[in-house]
Order: sequence, then C-alpha cells, then structure tokens
Amino acid sequence: MTITTAKWTVDDYHRMVEAGILDDRPVELLNGEIIEMSPEGTPHASLSSQGADYLRDLLGKRVKIREGKPITLSDRSEPEPDIAIVQPMEDEYFDHHPYPENIFWLIEFSNSSLEKDLEVKRKAYAAAGIPEYWVVNLKRMELVVLRSPQEGDYQEKATLTEGTIQPIAFPDVTVAVNRFLKR
Repeated sequence: MTITTAKWTVDDYHRMVEAGILDDRPVELLNGEIIEMSPEGTPHASLSSQGADYLRDLLGKRVKIREGKPITLSDRSEPEPDIAIVQPMEDEYFDHHPYPENIFWLIEFSNSSLEKDLEVKRKAYAAAGIPEYWVVNLKRMELVVLRSPQEGDYQEKATLTEGTIQPIAFPDVTVAVNRFLKR
C-alpha cells in the first residue's frame, strides 16, 4: 500500500492562517507541507538579532532586513527564514511577501533545526534560485555559506569560523564572520 500525503498550496495555507487554524503554532509552509518550527533558544535569539542589527548598519537603506517574516518561494513554499535580506520595496510587501527575485540572500541560525536547514531548506532555496544562503551552525559555531544555485542545489559551499566575506549582491561590503558567531 502506498501512502500519499496531501500537499498544501500557499493559498490553502493563507486560508488556514486567516481562519485561525494555525494560531499560536509556530509553523511554515515548505514544499507543500506545514512544518513546525523549533523554538528559539537564547543563543539563536541573541545572535540572530545581533546579526540583523549588524547588517542594517552595514547595508543601510540599500536593503530591507526582515527577521522571521515569510517569503514566498513558490505556490507550495512560504518559509520564515531568521533573516532575509531583500529589496527595499515596503509598498509591494503590503500586498505580498518577498518573492525569490526580491531576495539578495537568506540566513538561518540553526541548532535543533540544523538538518532541516542544511538539507530541506537548502534545496528549497536553491530550487527557487536564491543566489546566496548562509547557515549559522550554533552547534559548531561556524558559518556555512552556500552559493550558485543550479539544478535544485547549491554548487559552492564554504565553512567559515573567522575572517570576512563579501555577499554576492554587495561585493563592496565586507562582512565580519565573527559578528554571527559567539565571540
């Protein structure tokens, strides 16, 4: 016997949210499945907040930094990355969440969600053509940088514990890796 699970669309998901079905449940839509999100521990909350503030200072009005807000990847995926660095188009985002073409790069801070972030989300973000995806591995205090999405996966991967990096979208900006890791 083969078991087939029902897949949800973004419209289905929005109707559930509007009806209050998902109230008080930390969830996101990923590949047609409603996935529960892990609670944030104190290192996750602290470092993601500090990282977002740091990027705001570095990038200024060139971008909008969205923390824990939805992005729409497709008609079956609307995840909520810890930090989304997107085009500053607030009027547009009143009517819809940022689409892949609005996203410069995404950052997830991961401890208990590490496998999901490095596997499921990595592939979903690559399939959507997100040019750059960073995962802060809180278990090992390292920054995993994924770039060059092609055929549903990233072709470049670097793991950093120190030094600096220039985001693809802003090669004139130098980001200190230690600003995302415990000092």
